Amino acid sequence: MIRAMQDENSQKDVDRGPGRDPGGHRDYAELSLRIKALSRKLGFAEIAVAGVDVAAAAPWLRRWLALGRHGEMDYMAKHAALRAAPQQLLAGALTVISTRLPYWPDAADAEQVLANGEQAYVSRYALGRDYHKTVRQRLRQLVDHIRLETDALAPAEAFAYRVFTDSAPLLETEFACQSGIAWRGKHTLSLTRGGSWHFLGEILTTLPLPPDAPIDDHCGNCRRCLDACPTGAIVAPYEVDARLCISYLTIELHGAIPVALRPLVGNRIYGCDDCQLCCPWNRFAGLGDPDFAVRNGLDARPLAELFAWNEEQFNARLAGSPIRRIGHQRWLRNIAVALGNAPGSPAVVAALSTRADDRSALVREHVAWAVARQVGKSG
Repeated sequence: MIRAMQDENSQKDVDRGPGRDPGGHRDYAELSLRIKALSRKLGFAEIAVAGVDVAAAAPWLRRWLALGRHGEMDYMAKHAALRAAPQQLLAGALTVISTRLPYWPDAADAEQVLANGEQAYVSRYALGRDYHKTVRQRLRQLVDHIRLETDALAPAEAFAYRVFTDSAPLLETEFACQSGIAWRGKHTLSLTRGGSWHFLGEILTTLPLPPDAPIDDHCGNCRRCLDACPTGAIVAPYEVDARLCISYLTIELHGAIPVALRPLVGNRIYGCDDCQLCCPWNRFAGLGDPDFAVRNGLDARPLAELFAWNEEQFNARLAGSPIRRIGHQRWLRNIAVALGNAPGSPAVVAALSTRADDRSALVREHVAWAVARQVGKSG
């Protein structure tokens, strides 16, 4: 859920390449077709073009922020104005090339892992390589192809571009919807007839490519995602309160997970997929890109095993994984909560006791809560 709210620290992906100015006579419709054909060779499931006007979406963002639904994600409020003005990210920007890269991995059955309180559930997007690296790399390769196309047709001029994937204050889902590669589901994620298991990426450019048409919303009267959310974070269709979302609690929140929400976290130690797992459109999803194949057996690993990893092991085994960014302390915090929710067992209490005197006060507090919860089950 919070995947689309993460990591706006990168501001480096700006470059220039050959092209022609908007007043030229080149066939930009033909160029758009060529770009789409090239993107498929790079593994993108779909690519389309949108303009840069997000005026219609800006009031929704301001309302969400005014209600405090962004929680501790201060960067959302800090760059709110920038999100409503993409041209400030790239002077002279005219279009956004929006892309989808599927990630659904060949992994242990998600529902079975969620039902097994002794196993750790990791959001399916985070089981393999960090998507920021893969998507950004593919986008840069696509830009190289675009450069060659424009160089052959108009070598005298220049176009500017920046590539993004959840890495700047850009309304990614809005552009995906405007371009027609997806619609916004009631869980607020981008959704297609092939499901929602995909990453979004964008090329913001000064190329005056013709925009593609949006597609219709196909959620209809379905509300399965609202009913499936463990914490009721989807407070209304198309509205999420991040402060209740398990993805926010296990990834974005730096401090203690609210006590009242801990039992609802279950065995989810990094992110949550419930609103996607129940979506009827995801029945039609195929396997995603090989870069996102499962690493370290994280699709069905015992909680106690992961809780035993020291910081060195955490950093080494999760190198190149998006999980690593939460750090070892929050990793232990999350697993402690999951162990507290696990079926009552002396083995679980023994695993928790190994961290009872952890140097981190945050970890100690969550371990104490988990032990008390386990003792309550045995009593």
